[in-house]
Amino acid sequence: MTLDRRSALTGSIGFLSAASMAPAAAAAPAPSGPVPGWYDVRHFGATGDGHTLDTPAVNRAIEQAAARGGGTLYFPPGTYACHSIRLKSRITLHLDGAATLLAAPAPTDGRGGYDLAEPQDPAIEPFQDFGHNHWHNSLIWGEGLHDIAITGSGLIWGKGLGRGDGKDAYLSDPNGPGTGNKAIALKNCHNVLLRDLRMLACGWFAILATGVDNLTIDNLLIDTTRDGMDIDCCRNVRITNCTVNSPYDDGICPKSSYALGEPRATENLIISNCFVTGNYEIGSLIDGSWRKMPPSFAPLVHGRIKFGTETNGGFRNITITNCVFDDSQGLALETVDGAVFEDVTISNIAMRGSFSSPLFLRLGRRMRGPAGRPIGSMRRILIDNVTSSGAGWLPSIIAGLPGHPIEDVKLSNIFVEQCGGAPEAMAHRVPPLAELAYPEPNMFGDLPATGFFIRDARNIEMSHVEVAVAAADPRPAFRLENVEDADFFRLRVPTGAPAFSLDRVRAFRHFGSRRIADSRFDDLVSKTL
Repeated sequence: MTLDRRSALTGSIGFLSAASMAPAAAAAPAPSGPVPGWYDVRHFGATGDGHTLDTPAVNRAIEQAAARGGGTLYFPPGTYACHSIRLKSRITLHLDGAATLLAAPAPTDGRGGYDLAEPQDPAIEPFQDFGHNHWHNSLIWGEGLHDIAITGSGLIWGKGLGRGDGKDAYLSDPNGPGTGNKAIALKNCHNVLLRDLRMLACGWFAILATGVDNLTIDNLLIDTTRDGMDIDCCRNVRITNCTVNSPYDDGICPKSSYALGEPRATENLIISNCFVTGNYEIGSLIDGSWRKMPPSFAPLVHGRIKFGTETNGGFRNITITNCVFDDSQGLALETVDGAVFEDVTISNIAMRGSFSSPLFLRLGRRMRGPAGRPIGSMRRILIDNVTSSGAGWLPSIIAGLPGHPIEDVKLSNIFVEQCGGAPEAMAHRVPPLAELAYPEPNMFGDLPATGFFIRDARNIEMSHVEVAVAAADPRPAFRLENVEDADFFRLRVPTGAPAFSLDRVRAFRHFGSRRIADSRFDDLVSKTL
């Protein structure tokens, strides 16, 4: 079967060819002779010519390898146009450095194409978007599997995958029969390895992992149209040494949705040594040109590490360390659907050009899930060694709910530089509670602080924190509303504006700063320092 040669993608990556995506370095040599457990997909009829549909050959190879107890499917140099590849347990897909696994266009007549999105329980469907609870309509998918891997320095190009949002010019229905919208989708699997891959323009998700335990994602370069990786209801996860450019959506996005029909936490998660951004043209990290988006794109920039918004099961035992953010929306920790978010350490983070709040901590009550759940909680969060420069008007935000404060947050060795230059009226603005709103840093509108806006919180400690502004700003460095037990030690703040604006603050203490007098208050109605 041959494919229509027309481009299945529009926009900035439409000029790319499979040949242009090949790495400069020489590809790893293929085995010179028969190797036990090693299956060359060309021996099963795959052509690698970029036009013939190779899915039947690839799936035949997987079936035969699985029947023999497992093995490695080797993709030698070439371009393998495929629809849905169905993984099996004990199977590794290994892409040669000069191999491209190409998501073929969906058929225009609605017949054939990618596997159909599986039926879903109507009691589950309303609690998350379509893409989060369908896996089969993907380039590569697996369900209920163990001991699987996708490795090699080849390219996965999601050219024929849809974004899932109706913005695909070549799809009348982006979620319709025969369409695919994910590059890799895994459900209820364990012992999974994804390593060394390059991934380009991968539809709605480059990676969707739901209910996957013992998951390692290492040394991936993802340059994509929407989310880079969604880690949903997963346990024992290591994400290391990855580069993610996702201008139109989030880069690394842990979630805890209701897609499995029950609340399941994402826990024991480490994210380390990663680079995330949202301001480069798609394809420019893959081809090495690193072309920036035009300045007019700034309001759309995403590319962050974001926990949420789906938060039915919660998050526990999380570490984020040694990560770099460049032109992104910063780091977001959210729980808004009735779950616990606790025991988090964040350290050694460098941010440049945050288009919204560098740090965003939100406990809300959207409650998108089965009725009867109590409001969640957020507590025991340590953030250390963070630098942020070139951020916009929005300060970092720690915002709980009345009667449901964010608790036990300690920040130390923090430098945040904001653009400043706000009008005087912004210093006196009273932001809405926005309890039911979709959680984003701009949900409260403009905020009356340059460095940190803290509301409905308890046991907050900050030490060795500096707030700077590029232009003079009348807003205080710190605005606290309905906060209890707040300790501040050795701060640096801009001149020409108050250090603190306090409203309904109890058990407040500050000491050890050069230009701010030491102070202590047990119960305040309102005060400026």
